[in-house]
Amino acid sequence: MSYDLMVFEKAQAPNNKTEFIKWYENQVEWKEDHNYDSIEVSSANLKNWFMDMIQVFPPMEGEFALSDDEIENDEDLANRITDYCIGKDVIYACFAWSLAEDAYNTMLKIALKHGVGFFDVSGNGEVILSECDEQK
Repeated sequence: MSYDLMVFEKAQAPNNKTEFIKWYENQVEWKEDHNYDSIEVSSANLKNWFMDMIQVFPPMEGEFALSDDEIENDEDLANRITDYCIGKDVIYACFAWSLAEDAYNTMLKIALKHGVGFFDVSGNGEVILSECDEQK
């Protein structure tokens, strides 16, 4: 079992929590017609978020995945490998539970930087759209 978080394009998601959960459940059925390892299908904000995020939590799959040599030569980096599922309006990330606090803090900080929404899937289910939401 993994610790899961999601970022999303705010303009595409409902503001109402009940409607948001329905939208989220539809998103994670993964019915879009593309490869879910490619960032090319996402918005500019999500692409920018992803490129910053993978500097700390490298992807398990896709064109930005680490080489075997990189994994073997850096145990800390190898432990941070993350499974990303990339949609048009969402990026879902699965982390090791041992990284939960660091993953949450890093992902939220980068989400706020790039203006994308943040959903704490495995935690308390909070949805953060801006720094104002974070401070509540």
